[in-house]
Amino acid sequence: MGRAATPAIEALIAAGIEHEVLAYRHDPRNRSFGVEAAAELGRDHGFVAGQIFKTLVLTLPTGLAVAVLPVPATLSLKAAAAALGARKAALAPPAEAHRSTGYVLGGISPLGQRTKLPTAIDSSALNWDRILCSAGKRGLDVALAPRDLIDLSDAVLAEIAAG
Repeated sequence: MGRAATPAIEALIAAGIEHEVLAYRHDPRNRSFGVEAAAELGRDHGFVAGQIFKTLVLTLPTGLAVAVLPVPATLSLKAAAAALGARKAALAPPAEAHRSTGYVLGGISPLGQRTKLPTAIDSSALNWDRILCSAGKRGLDVALAPRDLIDLSDAVLAEIAAG
């Protein structure tokens, strides 16, 4: 079959997880990656913003970690830190996130990272049959069952969205 498009897709294939890869036109001038994905995937494929998840890389006192939450939500750094067993968390600098995951900002996937990071996924993921997250490239998302994402990323499930 040849090489899959990204390490995230390769990880899904290797694990035998049912998924659907969805591409959309990424405007290189747009820096609101999650908002763009939600608008494009909603219009073209009928998904709602709450089921499209963004991946944020965090800095914890113990190292880097990942938070995955719906695009419209704001991350509670305090809740994410607690879910990941840390006393505090901050957003990681983009260069550090890229170096660790192997993905560029706007294309960071919770799957297939260069260095697998501890991961927390917002519990709202279980409200959906399928959720979307980055497939490892700007303009490319993957739809899968939330439980499959949780299992494959060895994530903890917690309320990490603020409000």
